[in-house]
Amino acid sequence: MPKRDSPTTKDALLAAAREEFAEHGVAGARVDRIAQRAGVNKERIYGYFGNKEKLFDAVIQVALDEFAAITPQPGDDPVEYVGHLFDYYQEHPELLRLLTWEGLHSRPGALPEQQGRAERCRKALGSLAARMDREPSPEVGRTLLTLKGLAMMPMVMPQLAELLVGGRMDDPASLAAMRDHVMAFARAALRDTASEDASRAR
Repeated sequence: MPKRDSPTTKDALLAAAREEFAEHGVAGARVDRIAQRAGVNKERIYGYFGNKEKLFDAVIQVALDEFAAITPQPGDDPVEYVGHLFDYYQEHPELLRLLTWEGLHSRPGALPEQQGRAERCRKALGSLAARMDREPSPEVGRTLLTLKGLAMMPMVMPQLAELLVGGRMDDPASLAAMRDHVMAFARAALRDTASEDASRAR
């Protein structure tokens, strides 16, 4: 009977691929470098995943599963939600890089695990809508997207943040000030939205 790979072989490939794809994207990543990082023969990649694009999809899915496992719902406390996202993106910059590469990687059809992603989005949208005393809608979706954008923008474009703010995003003081700012901005925006809703209801 042929010897089977241990479960850690696949885990090692996924970890190595996460680093490679975060640095180089789908087009620039090389299967031989991934195999070398993982310490395995590159044929194992094809055996487990089929091809480089499917490996990238698997890496994205693992990263999103990890993110979802510890991320609160936005309706619990939308302002704290923004702070949580800010912290997660700062501590896991590879997630934002992977998602950026995915957005740049043009291909037809649905995203990998599209149904699961859509269900998570529906759950988050429903959570925020309930907090805002609304029904889920495109308007609430735009609000949720904006909250996410507030949290991720300083990490996605640190060079712009440094030019505008004057402090490096890897400096603890600058990072803390930016975190406080995006949370205060979210708080004010949500308060204004609630005031507009109250005015329309009168």
